[in-house]
Amino acid sequence: MDALLLARIQFAFTVGFHFLFPAMTLGVALIILISETLHLATKDDVYRRITDLLARLLGLIFVIGAATGIVMEFSFGTNWSGYSRTVGDIFGPLLAAEGVIAFFLESVFVGVLIFGRKKASPGVYWASALLVFIGGHLSAFWILVAN
Repeated sequence: MDALLLARIQFAFTVGFHFLFPAMTLGVALIILISETLHLATKDDVYRRITDLLARLLGLIFVIGAATGIVMEFSFGTNWSGYSRTVGDIFGPLLAAEGVIAFFLESVFVGVLIFGRKKASPGVYWASALLVFIGGHLSAFWILVAN
């Protein structure tokens, strides 16, 4: 096998693995938002425990998705440098918008969900769940626009 084929196999594995995690992030963020809303409305401790468990799961999913996404972005430049030069003026700003607008929003408030249960008020904690949900969907929007 030559280096190009190995690089493309590695990229295929990375993309195939990465593809799973944004979808899981979107779904888990929705369930967290619903369970935290039910916890605020009913004060039932079961919903708080569901939110806390899913927030830790979301943190794991988010970290793995971010790590594979970074490898995937670098692979564009190393495996397909000609393609990157050709579409970089269009693709680059959209990826930057995804990172600055959506990814940072989502990542900050994932941290609040994981570490802020006892430090933030219930309303701020719920708003964090909402912002994670919005940030994830904005991120998916920008990636779809780029593609």
